[in-house]
Amino acid sequence: MAAPRVLSRRLSPTEYRWLASATVVAVVVLVVTGAAVRLTGSGLGCPKWPTCSAGHVVAPDSLHPGIEFANRVFTGLGAVAMAVAALGAFVRAPRRRDLCWLGLGLAGGLLAEIVLGGVMVKHRLEPGYVMAHFLLSMVIVLDAVVLAHRAALPDGAPRRPAGDRDLVRISRVVVGLVAATVVAGTVVTGAGPHSGANAADGRVARWQLNLHHATQIHGALAMLVVAAVGATWWLLRSHRAPAEARRRLQYLTEALAGQVVVGYTQYFSGVPVLLVGIHVLGAATVWVCALRFTLFLSSGAALTSDPRLPDAAPADREPAPA
Repeated sequence: MAAPRVLSRRLSPTEYRWLASATVVAVVVLVVTGAAVRLTGSGLGCPKWPTCSAGHVVAPDSLHPGIEFANRVFTGLGAVAMAVAALGAFVRAPRRRDLCWLGLGLAGGLLAEIVLGGVMVKHRLEPGYVMAHFLLSMVIVLDAVVLAHRAALPDGAPRRPAGDRDLVRISRVVVGLVAATVVAGTVVTGAGPHSGANAADGRVARWQLNLHHATQIHGALAMLVVAAVGATWWLLRSHRAPAEARRRLQYLTEALAGQVVVGYTQYFSGVPVLLVGIHVLGAATVWVCALRFTLFLSSGAALTSDPRLPDAAPADREPAPA
């Protein structure tokens, strides 16, 4: 009789909210571990997919194959977290269509990332594939953050923005500028010194761009983000925005300030590996903070009991099966 009880186990909204939030953390960890593979020159440590090398399912006892194989293990653990979040949306009580679709988006993004990772190794870390691999991970982060946000909103009531139209618009501008800055950063990576391969793997293709000019464009976009965040602070104060909006913007401001400091420090110190890794973590953190800020303003307050800020329309909800 125990098996039917396990199979019929339903997740409460609170349990699923915690699961969705944990998935965001898991995806960000995958982004950072993937960057560690590139920065240690271990990108071709396991030249075969899905095995490590000819005759080896796991990595041989050496540094670069070990790092690359460890990343694959982390990817597997992250895949479990995303799969659980996707399946959890279907056993949540009550079931909601929006959460189910977002959960399926996680699963689809994961499959695409696995395939693209294999193609990237096959093409020996050509910059275009490395860029696509990282940007796809940012799309998966987007899906995970939206899932966590919507999972935290109450069931059954119509959605209502937490900010007025001007605030919503400028928050979306901030997200767009952050996205453009991340894309420009991947272009800099494609022309920069950290290709992801070690010297024994031979020369890996790099984009023949003026690295200084590419970095200037990336930095200029970052300064536009800073300016947009400054304008957003002014609007928040003049429009008497909710305290939760100010708190989320503060998180974004702090993450952005740290990211700018690390970015300029790494540039003027010859892009050391450790600072580049911190910069990648900072990029993911700024992206998450920007998304959480605009999601709050656009679709109501997460984790709030304010009856004026409900969420999810009845059309997004399905009754739980008996």
